[in-house]
Amino acid sequence: MNKIVIVMPTYKEKENIEKMIPELFEKQFPSIKDAEMHLLIVNDLPYKGPDDGTGDVVRKYMSNYSRLHILEGKKEGLGWAYVRGIKYAVNKLQADAIIEMDADFQHPPRFVRPMVEAYLGGADYVIGSRYIKGGSVPSEWAIHRKAISFFGNLFIRIILLKPSIHDLTTGFRLTRVRGVLDKIKLENLMELKRFAYKVDLLYQSIKNSKKVVEVPLEFAPRAQESSKFSMKEMLATFKVAIILGIKDKERFIKYAIVGFVGYVINAIGLEIFYRLGFAAGLAAALGAEFAIISNFILNNFWTFKDEKIVDFKRALLKFAQFNFSSFGAVIIQGVVVGIGTVLFGNSVRQVMLVIAIGFFVIPYNYAMYNLFIWKTWKIPFFARIQKMLG
Repeated sequence: MNKIVIVMPTYKEKENIEKMIPELFEKQFPSIKDAEMHLLIVNDLPYKGPDDGTGDVVRKYMSNYSRLHILEGKKEGLGWAYVRGIKYAVNKLQADAIIEMDADFQHPPRFVRPMVEAYLGGADYVIGSRYIKGGSVPSEWAIHRKAISFFGNLFIRIILLKPSIHDLTTGFRLTRVRGVLDKIKLENLMELKRFAYKVDLLYQSIKNSKKVVEVPLEFAPRAQESSKFSMKEMLATFKVAIILGIKDKERFIKYAIVGFVGYVINAIGLEIFYRLGFAAGLAAALGAEFAIISNFILNNFWTFKDEKIVDFKRALLKFAQFNFSSFGAVIIQGVVVGIGTVLFGNSVRQVMLVIAIGFFVIPYNYAMYNLFIWKTWKIPFFARIQKMLG
């Protein structure tokens, strides 16, 4: 049976936690089948001054609920609380999946069950989404708060190129440990003292997950005290998203530079072979083959250096596959340049080459490299083919 641990940070949340613990153990957990549900309270203590007794409340309930746990330490920030809690849940409690959940009832406990059901149905990562059908933000929020939440989330979706995910700033998530969470260096997440770390954790979790599912979340107003929302938190979140967006495109930028070098080689080859008497279409195809050799070497040792192929026999096999996949680019260039010169004359051959590369070859090659050569894109539909190619 899967062991699922809810990691719930608290800091002076006595009134909320007194209600949350019985709500989960007496109402929600009994309705969840085929999963062993645990609750880990990560209680931060102030460096100075008295604690409000949150830890005492938890310890009182621990005598009634054997699957209730507490981990206490000095306050370092929300992200560090989650890091400590997740590591404890994985290493000490042997969790199969982790749920990140607030103690202030903004994440209503009734939504735990559909998240667990999505996980048991095969999801590696489950997101409680406010922006899909059935989800919502509090009606009590002022219009400017709703606008900031919606457009801020939209901004991050655009920056991270994740249009299929509707809520990238939610804090209510379930993550499979094996193959997803255990691949992430939690201590290296950005902005661990702020809410913004969640964008980094979400980004890396999505990258590691084969199946991501969003379930509706009716986000609620805080049951006690005031909202933790602030302009500083929002700006920190945007900063993390922008940094991730740039890092995410780093490989494509390298690929583009390598492609430009290949283009120069291709263009020179086109001219040489054309002046030697070859037809424009064939000259473009021959120039492309020389560019393919350059592209394979530079991409292997620079663009995809983390997955570079160093074994000689495997390199030969991959170069053959690279050549075969690039043959489509050769055909594309030959056809586009050939048709262009037939319609408009040989003087447009270089213009047609730019059109062929810019509009057709660049997206085609990038997809082939990531799917079948260095296999950085893990898409279930292509998994069998990727395995066959070695």
